[in-house]
Amino acid sequence: MALLRPRTIRGQLIASLVLFELLVLALFAVFLIREQQKELQQRVDRRLEYQGSQLALQASAVLKRGDTSVLQALVSSMLQYPSVGSVQITDLQGMTMVGSDAAMNGKLNLTPVERNYLRSLQKPTLFTLKDNVREIVAPVHINGELRALVWIYPNEDADRLQLHSLLRITLISAVIAILGCTLLATFMARTITKPLNVLMQATRQIVRDPEDTSSFPLHVSSANEAADLTMAFNMMVSSIEEQRSGLNDTLALLDSMLANAPIGFAFFDRKFRFVRVNQFLADMNHTSISRHLGRTVFEVFPESAAIPMQRGIDSVFESGSAVQDLELTGELDMHPVRVRSWLVNIYPVHTSTNAVRWVGAVIVDTTQRRNSEDALRKTEKLAAAGRLAASIAHEINNPLEAVTNLLYLIRLQDSLGAETRQYVELAQHEVARVSEITQQTLRFYRQSTLPITANVSELLDSVLTLHQGRVTTLQVEVQRIYQPDVELFCFVGEMRQLFANLIGNALDAMTPGPGRLVLSVRRSRSWRDPSVEGVRFSVFDTGCGMSDEVLSRIFEPFFTTKEATGTGLGLWVSAEIIRKHHGAIRIRSRAYADTGTSSHGTGFMIFFPLVRSEEAVAESLPASSQVV
Repeated sequence: MALLRPRTIRGQLIASLVLFELLVLALFAVFLIREQQKELQQRVDRRLEYQGSQLALQASAVLKRGDTSVLQALVSSMLQYPSVGSVQITDLQGMTMVGSDAAMNGKLNLTPVERNYLRSLQKPTLFTLKDNVREIVAPVHINGELRALVWIYPNEDADRLQLHSLLRITLISAVIAILGCTLLATFMARTITKPLNVLMQATRQIVRDPEDTSSFPLHVSSANEAADLTMAFNMMVSSIEEQRSGLNDTLALLDSMLANAPIGFAFFDRKFRFVRVNQFLADMNHTSISRHLGRTVFEVFPESAAIPMQRGIDSVFESGSAVQDLELTGELDMHPVRVRSWLVNIYPVHTSTNAVRWVGAVIVDTTQRRNSEDALRKTEKLAAAGRLAASIAHEINNPLEAVTNLLYLIRLQDSLGAETRQYVELAQHEVARVSEITQQTLRFYRQSTLPITANVSELLDSVLTLHQGRVTTLQVEVQRIYQPDVELFCFVGEMRQLFANLIGNALDAMTPGPGRLVLSVRRSRSWRDPSVEGVRFSVFDTGCGMSDEVLSRIFEPFFTTKEATGTGLGLWVSAEIIRKHHGAIRIRSRAYADTGTSSHGTGFMIFFPLVRSEEAVAESLPASSQVV
């Protein structure tokens, strides 16, 4: 029904008028037809009474004379009337004496309804059969005595034709009346809808382009309600234009502030989704503005930061009070700086009904400030450690000189055995290395001696000898893979310190044992520039291994996993030694917690170029978790 309903005023007016005309004409036609049917029925009844009376009188005269042959001619003459369908004359028992159908003469041809009238009748009687067919029966009296009955059946075809003609005339009149009303309604609707169509076109133009008001003010050509509506519409558009101008200025100021402010702005709905962000926040998160919109805080920020931010947003929606100075931290795998921190202030955005429609957030990235503070604290720690180390080194240096002199005097004794003399020489080397370390500490990495060419395998074995006791206690199997006569131009004391740190860490990782320690020394080429020749030194162990988080921080000062027994300076100093010798390091490790099998451990692979030059490849310190 809704589809058949006109959508325009013109269509509604025409449809309403046509419907009204159809209703009036239908009522008029029903009334007219009923009156015509009633009048037609009365005319038929009068005609049947007349025809029945006349036929009864004529039949009475004929029967009185006893000339029954004339009855058939009399009946046949009645059939000449268009209004007569059939005629028959019966006796009082219902037997047909004469009928329009001669084959029925002498037979009982009356229906049950007609047999009810086989009685004494004083005058013609009209009655209706079951099919609404009218019929008349008239008595035939001879000398006052009832002798026969005359039955006349009318022919209604002519009457029906007249009624149909009347209906046709009525229908034609209705069509003409409807067309005339439609034309009149169309003309009237045009005068009413023309100004409304102008308003509609102007409204659609504003919807398509709100900034285009070139067609306003609309022309007013009449003085009716449509003209008043057009004038009101012109005033409304003028007012909207003024308000839009002021709103555009305000929005321009806000957009400029949001776009150029050196802090991040974001707005959220009740489902914690971004509805608007500024470019600074998008650049801060290294994600475009379009990839922020419609996403939740969990899809943009790490979980550790998203949970408290979502709680703060929910609190502002519920209470309408701002949440200030909310500090967040989290790790971003796809960001160059994995651990980041933010300072967030969350505030409500109210509607005209004072309800909280959105929640805004001012987000400041404090990662750089936090890193600067951490670096400052580490620098202060390093400075304090340097001062403490210098003080300790100064106090240790004096007894070291005494121990050095005593070892020299012991070595001059002729009674010493060859093995004892070898141990004394080794002790002298180690004491000299300790003295050298103290001098380096006092002079802040100013080398007290010149670099020399040293045999790397011998240096490695000398360091391994110092850890022999731990190797035996932990039941560590040591496997040496040395190429012969591999030499390196280096600072011997610093190289021993590097080897000692790596071997000591390997033994710590294999505690409480047992395990396997693989030491490798061979000639090699740089990983990045094959044209650079050098020496590759490797230390592999089957210890507990390191996680990715530990691998990313092992070269930070004061970072340690040994709790009370570690200082966090061993690998940091080792990295400085490697850089000083223009070396490069690669690390492969798999933690026992990640595998739960024997396939775990750590490997340090260090490359030193043979030629000390500023053009030597100085590679970075990458860490990977590849299985050893």
